[in-house]
Amino acid sequence: MKKKWALYVSSVLTGLLFLAAIFSPWIMPNDPHAPNMVMKLQGFSVQYPLGTDHLGRCVLSRLIEGTRVSLSIAFVVLIATLTISMIVGLIAGFVGGWIDIILMRVCDILLAIPNFIFALVIVGALGAGMKNLLIALVLVTWVGFARIIRNMVKSLKETDYVIYAHVCGVAKWRIITRHIVPFVFPQMLLLKLISLGTTILMISELSFLGLGVTAPIAEWGMMISESKTYLTTQPELMLIPGIMISLTVLIFNAFGDSLRDVLYPKTT
Repeated sequence: MKKKWALYVSSVLTGLLFLAAIFSPWIMPNDPHAPNMVMKLQGFSVQYPLGTDHLGRCVLSRLIEGTRVSLSIAFVVLIATLTISMIVGLIAGFVGGWIDIILMRVCDILLAIPNFIFALVIVGALGAGMKNLLIALVLVTWVGFARIIRNMVKSLKETDYVIYAHVCGVAKWRIITRHIVPFVFPQMLLLKLISLGTTILMISELSFLGLGVTAPIAEWGMMISESKTYLTTQPELMLIPGIMISLTVLIFNAFGDSLRDVLYPKTT
């Protein structure tokens, strides 16, 4: 019962994040990009519920837009990495032989490089921007999942029903689509959902360093970076997006963990 309650609460919180992202253009109280130097560094008020930044822009509006930006990037990365990981893992695990050896050696080389350092190198080479940020995140996150899928596929190849399908002359593509993918895909999707918090954290880290989302688009990490000059005078400008990042990561981690506990109770 406790596991189900944890899933209910985390599902509601996750849903609220998605609703804020989807309906952000309609719920933002002000234009998140419009500067108003007359109203810069204002405190909390009815017009600006979370105050204004150094350019007089509404902090709440920028926070809401940051929700849309972060979740959009994270889910594009999820879809892209899941697709690449499934293709590479299925080929390596099912075909085997020298193809498996080559693909896994490539994975070993990439896994030897810390993800954040690898992403820094890629974005540094390509330049800042949302497109290059997406490319970097996809390139650094598909590798580990591809290896997991490969190991799962190799285990499934040894099961009786797959061996029986081979003996009966069932086509390889049909074995993969009917007997392997339906088992592997749900588990990998769950693992990717659990890792969403880590992806959002990396988005914010790169944007904080000026290598991710660029102005005028609002993003939590970039909001912290822009506000670090005012740490002593207006600490809330850094605290508010920082708290939002922490809460979002915790919510996605809790959602993924509780969903895993309910779907696969014997593995926890």
